[in-house]
Amino acid sequence: MKKRIKEYLVFFIFIAFVGISFLINLNLGQKMGKNFYIFAKDMVLILPPAFILIGLFDVWVSRETIEKSFGNKSGLMKYIYAIGLAATTVGGTFVAFPVANALYHKGAEYDSIVTYVTAASLFMIPMSIMEASILGIKFTALRLGLSIPLIIISANILKYVFNKENYSLPKVE
Repeated sequence: MKKRIKEYLVFFIFIAFVGISFLINLNLGQKMGKNFYIFAKDMVLILPPAFILIGLFDVWVSRETIEKSFGNKSGLMKYIYAIGLAATTVGGTFVAFPVANALYHKGAEYDSIVTYVTAASLFMIPMSIMEASILGIKFTALRLGLSIPLIIISANILKYVFNKENYSLPKVE
């Protein structure tokens, strides 16, 4: 309970600082307030539809489909599916972690989940298009091409460690 009060206290101190900054014309606090507003507005626009889609995914996609596509028997295709799903995920890691949780509970292997979460921050289609237009197609292709094997290798190392330690995610009550 005390931790909750501290969290709210920090938020109210921030709001008070921003409010006072607008009253006394303090540029730093005004910029912080404007940036917070932009960020909060983006989150309010992105997260509710994303969570609705995640809920629908959780209800509509069967466990068998996930196990077939992201499980042990899917071979290398699970990495292609994970990277493809990550590239089309809107909202970055804010959405990637709830999707990863849904994949886990539907029977996806750890390496598929790690590949998805890692690729969600590296392979977003809009980001890659913007990067290619600024830094060039060769740079973007090189970055993406070098990232894929590294993601798969690190995902397999983590899967090995998790399985060796008999790790499982804690149950949510």
